[in-house]
Amino acid sequence: MKKLYSSLFMLGIFLTLVGCSESFLDKEEDDKKSEADVYTRYEEVNKNVATAYWNARYAMRPLVWLEHFSSSVITDECEASNVEGNIGNRYNQGDWNPNANFPGNNRQFWNSMFAAIRHINLTLEGIEKYKTPDNPLSPGDLDKRIGELYFLRGYMHLRLMTLYGEIPYIDHSIPTNDKMEFKQESVHAVVDKIVADAEAAYAKVAEMYNRSDEHFGRVDKGACLGLIAIARWMAATPLYNGAKEHGYEGNRVFESEYTYKAERWTAAKDAAKKVIDFRVNGAPRYSLYTKYDAHDFQDDGNRNLNGSLLYHRLWDMFYDLDGMQTEGVFFVTRDKNNWWQGDQYAPSRGGGSRQQPVQEQVDEYEYMAPDGYGYPVYSQEARNAGYDDANPYVKRDPRFYRDIIYHGAPYRDNGNHARPMNTAEGSDQINANNATTTGYYLRKFMKDGYNKSGGFDIHSPAIWRLPEFIYIYAEAVNETSGPNQEIYDMINKVRARSFMSPMPPATMTNKKLMREYIKRERRVEFFYENKRPFECRLYLEPSSKEELAKEKIFLSLGADNTQRSINYWKQHKGAYPKCQRMINGMRPVEDPAGKIEINGKHYRMERFCKEERTFETPKHYLFPIQNTELNVCPTLVQNPGW
Repeated sequence: MKKLYSSLFMLGIFLTLVGCSESFLDKEEDDKKSEADVYTRYEEVNKNVATAYWNARYAMRPLVWLEHFSSSVITDECEASNVEGNIGNRYNQGDWNPNANFPGNNRQFWNSMFAAIRHINLTLEGIEKYKTPDNPLSPGDLDKRIGELYFLRGYMHLRLMTLYGEIPYIDHSIPTNDKMEFKQESVHAVVDKIVADAEAAYAKVAEMYNRSDEHFGRVDKGACLGLIAIARWMAATPLYNGAKEHGYEGNRVFESEYTYKAERWTAAKDAAKKVIDFRVNGAPRYSLYTKYDAHDFQDDGNRNLNGSLLYHRLWDMFYDLDGMQTEGVFFVTRDKNNWWQGDQYAPSRGGGSRQQPVQEQVDEYEYMAPDGYGYPVYSQEARNAGYDDANPYVKRDPRFYRDIIYHGAPYRDNGNHARPMNTAEGSDQINANNATTTGYYLRKFMKDGYNKSGGFDIHSPAIWRLPEFIYIYAEAVNETSGPNQEIYDMINKVRARSFMSPMPPATMTNKKLMREYIKRERRVEFFYENKRPFECRLYLEPSSKEELAKEKIFLSLGADNTQRSINYWKQHKGAYPKCQRMINGMRPVEDPAGKIEINGKHYRMERFCKEERTFETPKHYLFPIQNTELNVCPTLVQNPGW
């Protein structure tokens, strides 16, 4: 049998045992196929493409990025419970290093993703070598599959770049007798190659697929434009564009290339606009999901047990495949099922509350003031307009009520009977067995009407949704030429889709204020969608002079962190420091004057510090390359701090 060569980037033992002896395309003994058997048949090549999709899917699963946990638990969005080997908390405690496998899903890390890229390269080379015939039942399919492979190769490199920064870009198979002397490239060189693969893919893939099409979910032209825009945006952010000016102290191989260049924001702006403006058959390809109106609060069980706080539109946007078709730029379907939801439930519904939102995230949902605009709850405008931190869950951004369950939230039991959430007593009390430790439970992506009878698939969230490109465009315009009416209207359109008040008009004349609103809008819209852990790194928040100054103030405001948490708020110091070194929560305190009433008792809310966390700069901005990989290829350079 003809031998296919192993990738450089498999573990050394894998190279020894597999790379030199047999093809990775070999089947089980009862189904052996040679290289020629595979590449001279369209249906076999199509199976290889399906495997490439499968690998890409497991490289980035938003709901379970750490296998049993979302990446939300390793940033200031959520806290993790201690089940499944305490995966999330091990990262937060600094208990990970390049000498061992990282906790969680290994399929999204260096060796597995480069193995997936190897599979793509071998397939592309096999198609060319054996001149694979087209699908006789649907001419043109082979060219589409080739385009999809180009996209997936670029996408996998994007995922690697997200974690590791400087990486080699591998666009060919690597023989086992090749010298192991591959080197990283500048992030900007990697981005250019991602863009080249995306452009090659764009020329070959279909314009789009309808939800009724058997190929719905495959890469289309819009996904290719999306890949380009995301890559260009990452290259424009501070980690790779003005790093030293933002407090970065590491010394990467190509550090000299990461000085600020305004044209990188221009490239991001142009790429995002192409996604927003993309048309198919003369009509816009993408549009925001706007089914149901402002009077509809029915949930998935066709009932309103949420106090008319959760709009039907916001319930349904992540489950309606029409929404996936019109708003999802790249996505995978059936990512998880009802068992995932069971893990997130509060104990009163038989769950284990695996991911618990934290106060830092809750504070980003703005207050809807009587003047008709939205303001952050930590702003003077919100306080002047009536925001009360003792009764904080009133008149908040409607996305808050969809995303987070809080003390006093209209909820239900497993018999679908209405009852308020009570974190002061009972099975859902803070720190009870399997209960929240922050005062909050996750609600986003839940089907409230589900009571463990039957099952369902979870199709969400999309890897990229239309609002992401609206925010990239708006941010790039703001950074290059300042705020204007166009981006003000675009962002407010996303807010209006969620029945949220617009930004105040002052954002149109204040670049810094507009930047703050865009970042907060992104954080709220994409809560729990695998964005925040990487964005706080791209923007170098833990190295920011502003955030470090706030952290210093926080540490000066009391004898312990809970005192500091309370005093920081009372002294109007703004949002908590975004240095990723602590998380806070909110607990109910029984008080006759409290405005939250549950079972005849009155409560006010009070802040507390849940825990300190470990985040070292520049070390934790990038993941380390495992030492097994450095041993295989000693010309690679470890990331700073590791």
